[in-house]
Amino acid sequence: MVSEDDQGVALPAEVAPLRRKPVQQRSAQRVEKMLVACAELIDEVGYDGLTTTLIAERAGVAVGSLYQFFPDKRAVVQELTLRNLDRFVRTVSARFEQLELAHWWDAVDAVFDVYLTMHREVPAFSRLHFGDVVDLRLLDPGKDNNAVIAEKLIGLLAEEFGLDPQDLLLPLAVAVEAADAVLHMAFRRDPAGDPVLVAEAKEMVRGYLSNRIPENQTPSAKPSTPL
Repeated sequence: MVSEDDQGVALPAEVAPLRRKPVQQRSAQRVEKMLVACAELIDEVGYDGLTTTLIAERAGVAVGSLYQFFPDKRAVVQELTLRNLDRFVRTVSARFEQLELAHWWDAVDAVFDVYLTMHREVPAFSRLHFGDVVDLRLLDPGKDNNAVIAEKLIGLLAEEFGLDPQDLLLPLAVAVEAADAVLHMAFRRDPAGDPVLVAEAKEMVRGYLSNRIPENQTPSAKPSTPL
């Protein structure tokens, strides 16, 4: 059974982009200002135009203060992306709890909807997504970014529908890759996401997974005791 901590971002210590974690509230606030500034600047100048000097100036801190926590601009973006991943996973989890899911494909729709909302509303998310513009392994040096996303979704779906995570490994990996490609196409055609292509992406994923996930898997089929 997946715990609440497992549903969040729990990556090895060596993945953490922060040189040191802010302990005092003042330090935490400075780091938060840096991340907000980073997101604003990415929307304005993109990752290539981003510099640590620009981040520090926008955040109203000394460049030396930024370097106390981050070695370079990539690390700032990595921390921002990890936080967006955590936000995505926790929002999907909360959506599962709020909605009356009649079937697993309702969960698929919920995942798409959370992703689309973040793309439209979260600063810099439309430019970064989950980090591919920076590094295909930004979230975890040992795995592709999409593989990390797939693992998080496997945990959520296994929890919600009482499925064996092992049975979802390949199907979810394929579904995430396919959805990612079509959604990129949708956002190239329309900054808000071409609704026709978004609908096609949902239908594609549902159709594929319908041959991989048993039809009788509904929330009521979850085991009554933890696995």
